[in-house]
Amino acid sequence: MNATAKLEISVLAAALALGVLGDALLRCFPWGVNFALWAGLLAAAIIFLGRSRRQIFAAGGWWILLPITLSPLAFLWHESPALKALNLLALLTALSLAMLRAQGGRLRASSLVKYALSSLIAGVNTAFGLFPLLFGNSEWKKSLGGGSRSGAAVLRGAAFALLPLLVFGALLMAADAVFQNLVHRVFHFDFTHLVVIAFISVCVGGYLRGLLFGKELNLGTEKRPLPFSLGAIETGVMLGLLDLLFLAFVAVQVRYFFGGSALVQATTGLTYAEYARRGFFELVTVAALVLPFLLFVHWLLRPDDAKGQRLFQWLAGVQIALLFVIMASAFERMRLYQAEYGLSEQRLYPTAFMCWLVVVFVWFRLTVLRGRREQFAFGAMVAGFLLVAVLHVLDPDALIARTNLARAQAGRIFDARYAARLSADAVPNLVAGLPALHLQDRCTLAARLLERWSPPETPDWRSWTVSRSRAWQAVSKNASSLRAACTETNR
Repeated sequence: MNATAKLEISVLAAALALGVLGDALLRCFPWGVNFALWAGLLAAAIIFLGRSRRQIFAAGGWWILLPITLSPLAFLWHESPALKALNLLALLTALSLAMLRAQGGRLRASSLVKYALSSLIAGVNTAFGLFPLLFGNSEWKKSLGGGSRSGAAVLRGAAFALLPLLVFGALLMAADAVFQNLVHRVFHFDFTHLVVIAFISVCVGGYLRGLLFGKELNLGTEKRPLPFSLGAIETGVMLGLLDLLFLAFVAVQVRYFFGGSALVQATTGLTYAEYARRGFFELVTVAALVLPFLLFVHWLLRPDDAKGQRLFQWLAGVQIALLFVIMASAFERMRLYQAEYGLSEQRLYPTAFMCWLVVVFVWFRLTVLRGRREQFAFGAMVAGFLLVAVLHVLDPDALIARTNLARAQAGRIFDARYAARLSADAVPNLVAGLPALHLQDRCTLAARLLERWSPPETPDWRSWTVSRSRAWQAVSKNASSLRAACTETNR
């Protein structure tokens, strides 16, 4: 049996093993140690099998292994659903980057289009990549003997029959209760397990096949001629008008922020906090849209139009400078809004996104506006990974709890119902800060903490996280004082 056949069989074995383990581990929610364990095994399979294609992780590609291995481990730490979603996004991004390397791409000199293409290729391989390995003219089948070929044909026939059997079997079981009971007595098996195993195995096997056996695509750096392009006049008019619009808005912002709340209320009829709340998310949207707009305009410029390139650099630079003033206005609005109403996930994460945009626009200035566009996507992506890491260190839900409890101690309004909806990350801080709250808020929060975070009699180890364990410990240790909180309110 040659090396290719052995590698194909290893891919099939890894896909099946991860499918069975996925069914056993991932059916338990919320994800914690179960996903960390499963995704860690997936990362181990990628590293072990990837030795046959060393170019994926060689010559600067080794760092892809960091998010592939660290993102699953992050599921052991915090309980926040938003952070878990960012962890999952970071893992999927790293897997698509590994696919880009496997297809012959270079991470540090690839455009956003190539990054998007790598995600598309990874998705297509994940969905359909296993089928050519199972049913095509693969090396592992060529190396088998005649009897083994017959056995393989039987297995392929059974695989083709699996879906019809499940569909028609479910319909016949629903049509006749006697037949349903007979099937349950004979098999004593939940067929959804087969569906989950098959789905995970197909996805894992397809991705591994695309990573290890996918053909290198022509992902060269040459710029193909566009069907139309922009010249210096069009670029100047378009960016010049936008710069004037931004300048007018900045002039208004300077007037109102130096004029204070009296000028805002006299002019708009809104309080300062309402004024801040009304504009923040719109300004975040403006900042987020400027980046793809400038990248698109730069892409449409003719490379040989030196005048147009210089004009773009100047006008885009002015636009970014004005945008920084607009973003400063957005940060100030959010500061005022949080000072009035407190901190929440809906206010913290957009602020973090704005911080990432600031870094990305600085990187845009250092790369695209200096003729090094091919380096932009890599830096923006690294900044995204660093943002996720910083959020883990900050622990957003715990930060929200500490901030709002400090406001309560200063006599400001405290939203106990919102605080009770925070994840396990916030529970130790909420329990510690409970005595400083008003009686009604104390009762509301204590009752909800007891309901959500009292240790279960038989906890499922698959959902364990550090934060969940700390929350159970904090509530268990302070259970008597939490129960007494509502007793004091009812006196």
